[in-house]
Amino acid sequence: MHESTRDSIARLLAPALGLPESEVTELVELPRERGRGDYALPCFPLARRLRKPPQAIAAELAESLAPAVAADPLVARLEASGPYLNIHLDPATFARRVLARVAQAGERFGESERGAGQRVVIDFSSPNIAKRFHIGHLRSTVIGAALVRIHRALGYEVIGVNHLGDWGTQFGHLISAWELWGEPERLEGEDPIGYLQQLYVRHNKAAKEDPSYADRARAAFRRLEEGDPEARALWSRMREISLAEFDRIYRLLGVEFDEIAGESFYEDKMAHALALCEQRGIARESEGALIIDFAEHGVEGLQPMLLRRSDGATLYATRDLAAGIYRFETYDPAKIIYVIGAPQRLHLQQLFAALGLLGFPAERCHHVAFGHVLGMSTREGTAILLDEVLGRAIELAEQRIREGDVRVPEDRIEETARAVGVGAVVFADLRHRPIKDIAFDWDRLVRFEGETGPYLQYTHARLRAILDRVAEEHGERPGETEADPGRLVTDEERAVLMHLEQYPRAIERAARELEPSVVSAHLLDLAAAFSTFYHKHHVKNAPPELRRARLELVEAVRRVLAHGLGLLGIEALERM
Repeated sequence: MHESTRDSIARLLAPALGLPESEVTELVELPRERGRGDYALPCFPLARRLRKPPQAIAAELAESLAPAVAADPLVARLEASGPYLNIHLDPATFARRVLARVAQAGERFGESERGAGQRVVIDFSSPNIAKRFHIGHLRSTVIGAALVRIHRALGYEVIGVNHLGDWGTQFGHLISAWELWGEPERLEGEDPIGYLQQLYVRHNKAAKEDPSYADRARAAFRRLEEGDPEARALWSRMREISLAEFDRIYRLLGVEFDEIAGESFYEDKMAHALALCEQRGIARESEGALIIDFAEHGVEGLQPMLLRRSDGATLYATRDLAAGIYRFETYDPAKIIYVIGAPQRLHLQQLFAALGLLGFPAERCHHVAFGHVLGMSTREGTAILLDEVLGRAIELAEQRIREGDVRVPEDRIEETARAVGVGAVVFADLRHRPIKDIAFDWDRLVRFEGETGPYLQYTHARLRAILDRVAEEHGERPGETEADPGRLVTDEERAVLMHLEQYPRAIERAARELEPSVVSAHLLDLAAAFSTFYHKHHVKNAPPELRRARLELVEAVRRVLAHGLGLLGIEALERM
């Protein structure tokens, strides 16, 4: 495997610094200002270790490494600029090396084995059964799925878990409502989940007005916990109906799970969790309930965690604790990532603290908190269904296609509109940091220009069209004809090459920071750099040797866009 440019620079600098190459690689960065070289080594971090001012370190390196630079084909010159060592590359060698790396890795350029031998558990999506899949579930689902793909690309063994909300007192309300008002034929109709949700809302409203309904709900859930056959059969039917509906939406989004282990999966594991808390002395009785009082164990700033009510009922906190214990004991993961909304921050802080008090490595637990989807409620204040959002996006995409924004054959309009509409919704989420609230701008969402998913899909299709036109007119395809990428020395070509070179690090950073938006931003920057290049330079009509070199560049950009879109869960369209 060809080494990265940073690795090559580190190999040159490390002997003079007396540091391991891996450490120097992490110090090498892109310059903060244009015209300051292709890479830079900030010498501030070295000052204390080498006991010299950073300016002196930069100057000494530039002078002492002059002979090595003269013999190095990649580094053209070193230049001390205050506390920075600016590194200027030989354009031809840089181009050859970048495109050789992409060609060697093929469709998997950007991937690595950095996480090999380590497991990562990612808890995401987690809708409640017997409730419709609304727009609020979008963020956890697409952010979590992207993090699964990003970690797999780095060699981690990933267990993607759908922690369904399929247990708890809400099912007491549902069972009681069914027993009072249930109409079996409605479960065979067009919208069984909608009907179940109506029953729940009706019973919950009644319970607020008449305490006897709340008593019925508690009694019904107790029967469910105790294994009452009728209650269990009804609960299983609700779960089955819900999973069938969820699966339809997951297929549309291209999302898969390794485990669908809802709260009910941990029902028989709660006793172990509670026993462990008592054995370790971190839980105690309080007015008949079982709690963890964090202040008593030196954890400040957290309210007590309720594990069991005075009537013996468990809570979702109990099940989450049982799930955390199970995951550590079963998988010994390097990370457990919870993709859950920001309002759950306190709950997860309590969960992580409790796991730490039990002796588990809580520092491996991470909360990817996400904000709200704004402007997505009905007039009645209820959340819009995700189905409706995806359907509208697909309709808008088809409208744009038929209006001539892009040319698509009639027999492929429907499937193209589906890919564009779904991709538009997914990218509109993933181009933002998870913690930010997002708002869908329907006018911009499915545009084929600007910072949108359709723009990236269009760019990929455009790249494929360029390759096909050259093949048709000149009989040349990347990798099949001899080409010298060393001819790619213009500023615009250099910018594209630099973005290609940085792609593997973008994936690593996305995994490290748990931010799929890092990949989204990199793809937009790469597409913009290519667009600038293509507006200034010919490919098909370039002189033969330059044309072949540029073909390799076009194919490298296409591969990276396809790979990056795949990480985000967006289809890279071949024709448009």
